[in-house]
Amino acid sequence: MATVAENLIDTLVANGVERMYGISGDSLNGITEAIRQHEGIAWVPVRHEESAAFAAGAEAEMSGTLSVCAGSCGPGNLHLINGLYDAQRNRVPVLAIAAHIPTAEIGTEYFQETRPQDLFRECSVYCEYVASPEQMPRLLRIAMRAAVEQRGVAVLVIPGDVALADIPSNEVTVVTATQSSTTPAPVQIQQAADALNAASSVTILGGAGTKDAHTQVRALAKRLSAPVVHALRGKEYLEPDNPYDVGLTGLLGFASGYQAMQDADALLLLGTDFPYPQFIPEKNTVIQVDIRGEHIGRRYPVDIALRGDVKSTVDALLPHLDAKGDKHLKAARKQYEKSRAQLDDVATPEPDGVDIHPQYLTRVLDQIAPDDAVFIPDVGSPVMYAARYLTMNGKRRLIGSFSHGTMANALPQSLGVLSHDRTRPTVAMCGDGGLSMLLGELLTVAQQKLPVKMVVYNNSSLNFVELEMKAAGIVNHATDLENPNFAALAQAVGITGIRVENSGDVEAALREAFAHEGPVLVDVVTARHELSMPPTITAEQAKGFTLYAIRTVLSGRGDELIDLAATNKRRLFPSRKK
Repeated sequence: MATVAENLIDTLVANGVERMYGISGDSLNGITEAIRQHEGIAWVPVRHEESAAFAAGAEAEMSGTLSVCAGSCGPGNLHLINGLYDAQRNRVPVLAIAAHIPTAEIGTEYFQETRPQDLFRECSVYCEYVASPEQMPRLLRIAMRAAVEQRGVAVLVIPGDVALADIPSNEVTVVTATQSSTTPAPVQIQQAADALNAASSVTILGGAGTKDAHTQVRALAKRLSAPVVHALRGKEYLEPDNPYDVGLTGLLGFASGYQAMQDADALLLLGTDFPYPQFIPEKNTVIQVDIRGEHIGRRYPVDIALRGDVKSTVDALLPHLDAKGDKHLKAARKQYEKSRAQLDDVATPEPDGVDIHPQYLTRVLDQIAPDDAVFIPDVGSPVMYAARYLTMNGKRRLIGSFSHGTMANALPQSLGVLSHDRTRPTVAMCGDGGLSMLLGELLTVAQQKLPVKMVVYNNSSLNFVELEMKAAGIVNHATDLENPNFAALAQAVGITGIRVENSGDVEAALREAFAHEGPVLVDVVTARHELSMPPTITAEQAKGFTLYAIRTVLSGRGDELIDLAATNKRRLFPSRKK
């Protein structure tokens, strides 16, 4: 007779799960023992359960299939919560096993007791407590189905004694994901087509929902002569081989994406939950397509709502659309070329002894990284530079904490990517704050011998926070980081470390890193006072920068303004002739 834990593992293996991420603990003993005895699944140990959830989410992002993480009772599974929030908001299928205290002790304020069902309910599509062995196979089946079909996190709370108990029936169920398309009603398709045909100009804004719809979106842009703006999560799907692409908008974007939306008569939103209404022009006719109907119009008013997947909806829409002239498209593309040139102008090397511009580092990284690389930027300034300087080509991937926006995602997510496929070139673009937050995962990289290339943007600060402070008129405070030599630290744990302090050494260091078969950490000293501005500056932000300058001088820190000007002088005096 099998135990509950053995049935759990048998079922996961039957459903294609090859590994479980976590940290062992006594309430997980039944599960880790069942894994030990099964040849079809591996336990992947990490140094912090948050990393286990990040890794599981990244594996699910890459594979499109169910991945699994686990945490022991109380504090162990509590540590999962940040990574599970990230997976839930990225809409990837993850099953989390939250071990619980002994059944007889629940409700007594026992050692390490929490209420996991309450704790995980908000970051999951399904969260249930397994109270008896008889329940487990059915609840596991429901949990897996919920995670796969709703593309989110499912949590099973299992007391340690239940996991060790014999199960009455060792049934193993295979959950096969259904495949279907969703198309709006014909009357709604015609309504949207009439609005688009009546508009003098159309701009498309696409997000993560455009995955697998590149051909359709490009055909739509051609028919409407519409520039295509992408949100960050749409970059890898819309940017490749796209003559209609005009870049990003939003806080991480640049002027051309913003302007293409401002100048359009109608705005067509495809599979995006773009969260910044201040970048959506009020005068537009807005048509929104989303598979999740409840998400339509929750950011800004929508004139026409189409519930459906992007691919099927565009296929249905195209036959009803009239071709448009290309005046708007040509203007948007010209603005894009100008914006792109301005971005390239500031991605320049500096003489020895001057801190490296992060734009230059990212541009060189983009040029040297393999064509099928997976880039994972930490939240903060690495995301900003990834958005602006990495080139997507249809084979590269760009994943990260783009919806949840948590620090310290890059390194643990790389664990999941490489555990799934050790041959895939993977670049963790680490902020110094993010890397140090989950620094213990360097030991996981070394122990698992995962060939990740870690590029550290080492500016000795919480850099993006400082930029936000400047925009708000606040003197930088509580953002200093006294960092070690991260390259030497990597060497100490058995990882190849390379320290870069001059622009002239960036290319050679990155080439050496990618040529090395094992893990490498490249510690790059970058300029702290780099200014990276959103595509449009509000009066309030301009006022904030002025207040920041005045308050900085009055606080006796005027040297910061000198450093700020010196670092950004190439913005004020660009060398390129326009």
